[in-house]
Amino acid sequence: MITNTPSLDLVEFVETNILPKYTEFDSAHNLEHVTRVIRNALELVRQTGADINMVYVIAAYHDLGMSGPRAVHHITGGRILATDARLKRWFSPEQIKIMKEAVEDHSASASHAPRSLYGKIIAEADRDIIPEVVFRRAIDYGLANCPELDREQQWKRFLQHMQEKYSAEGYIRLWIPGSQNERRLAELRAVIASPTLLRQHFDRLFEDSARQ
Repeated sequence: MITNTPSLDLVEFVETNILPKYTEFDSAHNLEHVTRVIRNALELVRQTGADINMVYVIAAYHDLGMSGPRAVHHITGGRILATDARLKRWFSPEQIKIMKEAVEDHSASASHAPRSLYGKIIAEADRDIIPEVVFRRAIDYGLANCPELDREQQWKRFLQHMQEKYSAEGYIRLWIPGSQNERRLAELRAVIASPTLLRQHFDRLFEDSARQ
């Protein structure tokens, strides 16, 4: 039976023990981000018929690997989920294996397609392709992780990231047909295709972030 909300005791566990860990990460992977990914993922449950408790946990754990090197955070996150014995209260070993693999498969730079529907859901939910959000996260990441760069160098880093990941030739892939991300990605690519317009967005958001 498909339910509209995750189990209340599972939500209490996640909100008490898991989500607070995101306060330790950078602003591109913080509590606001994971909350948005959870919301996106739960919306996809209604579209796909997936198990809502599994989707909720995958979304909640997906970036816990940011406690280690970013390049392998998806692998680390999968290991964190798989070794959290507390999850055995709600899930079978097979479900935990599927959830682990879904966390491993969520990275946009992964070399292979997600291995299950659950991997596709979290990968799609994590894309969060609202142009304003994408731009701000990229700027915030640059300021937090490359503080030695001046404004023009930050712009070049930002531009390269947009072109490599989100442009028509970028590596990002969508996995759920008909999702909101298809429309949002088209809007984002239209901005990226206009360097002048993209620079206007960068300058405005950079000013806001630099003041914080």
